[in-house]
Amino acid sequence: MKRRKFLALVGGGVVVAAGVGGFVATRTPHSALKPWLDAGSAYTEPRKRALSYAILAPNPHNRQPWKIDISEPDTVKIFVDTDRLLPHTDPFNRQITIGFGCFLETLRMAAAQDGFGVEENLFPEGGEETQLDKRPVAILKFSRDAKVKPDPLFGHVLNRRSLKVPYDMARSIPDEMLSAIEKAGVAQNQIGTTNKPETVEKIRELTHKAMAVEIDTPRTYKESVDLFRIGKKEVEASPDGLSFFGPMYDSLALVGLFTREGALDRGSSGFEQGIATVMESIDAAMGHVWLVSKTNTRGDQINTGRDWVRINLVTTRLGLGVHPLSQALQEYPEMSAMYKESHGIFAPDGGTVQMLARLGFGKQVAPTPRWELEEKIIGV
Repeated sequence: MKRRKFLALVGGGVVVAAGVGGFVATRTPHSALKPWLDAGSAYTEPRKRALSYAILAPNPHNRQPWKIDISEPDTVKIFVDTDRLLPHTDPFNRQITIGFGCFLETLRMAAAQDGFGVEENLFPEGGEETQLDKRPVAILKFSRDAKVKPDPLFGHVLNRRSLKVPYDMARSIPDEMLSAIEKAGVAQNQIGTTNKPETVEKIRELTHKAMAVEIDTPRTYKESVDLFRIGKKEVEASPDGLSFFGPMYDSLALVGLFTREGALDRGSSGFEQGIATVMESIDAAMGHVWLVSKTNTRGDQINTGRDWVRINLVTTRLGLGVHPLSQALQEYPEMSAMYKESHGIFAPDGGTVQMLARLGFGKQVAPTPRWELEEKIIGV
């Protein structure tokens, strides 16, 4: 939210709040951001070192849906936490599976940095294409391997962000940056990009309309609002979901101008302002990137995640912002027209459009809160 809009909403409340007990200076949720500081440095055991980076991987709505069993030597078993799915916006768990692909690729790079190879056995007990369950997503075997080489992209893991702010519309994206993004993949996906104004405008319209569908569908919008973490206290209690922290958000919450109830009240000024802010960012895209797989198996979705996190790391290296906008790719009935339109644009010759994001240059943001690794380890 822009400063002038914030001041118009909050009035004198922020001044009062800022003067009480150093309020503004204490709004950073340090414990929720600690995993970004602990990655690698807080662990000596090779699997934990790799996992401490893997838990920082991008994932849908920051649900962090992994459970990790390291009870067997040199082995990591990865399970899905079925309480952390998104049944309304991701009914077939496709996006959640992509998040696991991001996790596994980040883990592989982190292990390689320490000279370890990782042998993967994906879905070793089988799995359904329509729903994830309690069977393992992957069983990993760690071993020293002199042939393993560090990945140049690994050095950008701790600086990676999903940049959801408005982008600088006076700054175009150079063609060579798009070329670098298209070369980021390792998993045989088709990676497409554009910075052409007429195409960017067409995709802006698509992503705007798709976001409106998600917001106008009560159950899908509520699924997001239920995951709002507003202010330092809530973020530190549940460092997942959609986090809003810092002096501005804490001040709005303190004076009752930012609540989950208010976000669901379509007649409130808070609702209108919040939606306007979301749309402002979508409409500020200066380019787009998308991933298409030939088929849509669980393996394809895992591989999409591998390429997606690599795209994130390339854009980080380039100083370019990336913000996933995959609403038009979701498979619930109300989104079917947008789904068809998006596939006509990005996959006219067939295949499944797995990811879509906007690109541009914007101000850097804080990292996204994470649960500590110990909170995700089971079976010890």
